[in-house]
Amino acid sequence: MKIAFYGSSLLSSYWNGAATYYRGILKALADHGHAITFYEPDAFDRQQHRDIDPPEWVRSVVYPATDEGLRSVLAEAGDADVVVKANGVGVYDRELLEGIVREANPQSLKIFWDVDAAATLDEMRADPSHPVRAALPDLDMVFTYGGGPPVVNAYKGFGARACEPVYNALDPSTHHPVEPDPRFACDLAFLGNRLPDREARVEEFFIRPAERLADRRFLIGGNGWPDRAMPANVQVRGHVYTHEHNAFNCTPRAVLNVARDSMAAVGFSPATRVFEAAGAAACLITDAWEGIELFLTPDAEVLVARDGQDVAEHVQSLTEERARAIGEAARARILAEHTYDRRGVQVDAMLRDMAKVPA
Repeated sequence: MKIAFYGSSLLSSYWNGAATYYRGILKALADHGHAITFYEPDAFDRQQHRDIDPPEWVRSVVYPATDEGLRSVLAEAGDADVVVKANGVGVYDRELLEGIVREANPQSLKIFWDVDAAATLDEMRADPSHPVRAALPDLDMVFTYGGGPPVVNAYKGFGARACEPVYNALDPSTHHPVEPDPRFACDLAFLGNRLPDREARVEEFFIRPAERLADRRFLIGGNGWPDRAMPANVQVRGHVYTHEHNAFNCTPRAVLNVARDSMAAVGFSPATRVFEAAGAAACLITDAWEGIELFLTPDAEVLVARDGQDVAEHVQSLTEERARAIGEAARARILAEHTYDRRGVQVDAMLRDMAKVPA
């Protein structure tokens, strides 16, 4: 089928944490024979910080973030069998969603793909005129990249015909073990952009342990952190490109995952970084959230922390041998159960079922 996908960016992870998710899911769908066009706006300096060139398995369209650019890409929606609007494009989000409903062929599937479902649902509860609420009667499906039963039930409560989580996963050809890189040497590393709904949790789970363990080395990567004061034992890096992720994950003794507020509250929302770190056989320490056992087993494949004190205790007690064992066990579990190939099978089957197209 021809799929038109309107998202934030496939080519750049700059202020765009969903990039590797889009790449993994859409590459897997292309392997099932789907012809995909990804439309992304030239916005937020993402094109100046590309991680990849347009891949051969997708038609990449970068359009000006203008009214004319918007009209030009919406004009192509009618040619697709499946039209997808992802949330968080950053510009023209309402117009894109309304546009795909209006411009798509009446026989085509219309899908909203929510990569921040817990936050979107909070917005919908607060705003009866929210564009997603208005569009739900005209959409065939809502996909989310996490959230489990709470998110599915909430979307159905708002009138979604169907809602299905399509979780983050691993592309083992992209994220895998490499040799350590001294630039990322430390006892604990965290990678994530500085966002209002994450900062307080980063303070609790990363900055406070660094303050408690002045003799240990910490490293933080991602956009926004160079402007924030940090303890003296914290090395601050800016944007970390996708091609640097493996070294970032393989070099520290442990890597930290910190969920955003809404995702931690809902649970069942493993970040992309969880799978990328596991793919590199990193020893992962994560903040606690409901449903983690569906992906990794606590104490055997991941270390779970309820607060900053737990993080500090994990860092203090973690030996090289235990860190290596946990990382290797996590990699084995993720390779067996949580790859993008498996997600591609899941989504392909649902699309074909909805469109009544034989496999």
